[in-house]
Amino acid sequence: MASSPESAAPRAGVDARADLLAAAQTPFGLDHRHLGGVGTDAHPASVLILFGRLDDEDSASVPATVPADLDVLLQRRAATLSSHPGQVSFPGGRREPTDADAAATALREAQEETGLDPAGVEVLASLPELPLAVSNYLVTPVLGWWRSPSRVAAVDHAETVEVFRVPVATLLDPATRYTSRLSRGGMTFRGPAFDVDGTIVWGFTAMVLDAVFDAAGWTLPWDRTDERPIRLEV
Repeated sequence: MASSPESAAPRAGVDARADLLAAAQTPFGLDHRHLGGVGTDAHPASVLILFGRLDDEDSASVPATVPADLDVLLQRRAATLSSHPGQVSFPGGRREPTDADAAATALREAQEETGLDPAGVEVLASLPELPLAVSNYLVTPVLGWWRSPSRVAAVDHAETVEVFRVPVATLLDPATRYTSRLSRGGMTFRGPAFDVDGTIVWGFTAMVLDAVFDAAGWTLPWDRTDERPIRLEV
């Protein structure tokens, strides 16, 4: 998933964790029209947006906005799932009655899907919930810092087929970014997307990453007029 190695000096004095804490206090500029509306019977859910330090991967970037060893945890959903098949997503899922709060849901789901040790994760903040019409969920993004990274891998291949840590500098590289276009039901939806060595991150996940990057002050100028269609798994 990482790009070919290049040397790049981190921005002087950058503190990614502090940037994320400040971002959590910033109103997020997400356009809910891209996510749709949900009914009164919408299910509460959470996703874990987990940032940490890369162990042994390098990332190519233009003049770095974040340290070159900062990464975010993502996974690819099984193509056989009825909801968001084959798409790249954050770990997460539906809230269970035994979950104390949104953060507990995110950590439990992340452990079940990737095998990570929740004890090594510092929860920085729970962000405002977002509607996700396609699955009738109200999703709370939970911002986390991987204080003590643990080994991760797809636990249940019926749900998750791949787990990976993506360099944030790669996601921020303007050459990686474009605007996705999805036409469905006579309507066209546009939103941010990332092409990481042929792996496409789009939809809800890309929109949340885009908003976090903006709020943290990490975003580099990119060509929003570059539009490419999304081809859904069938």
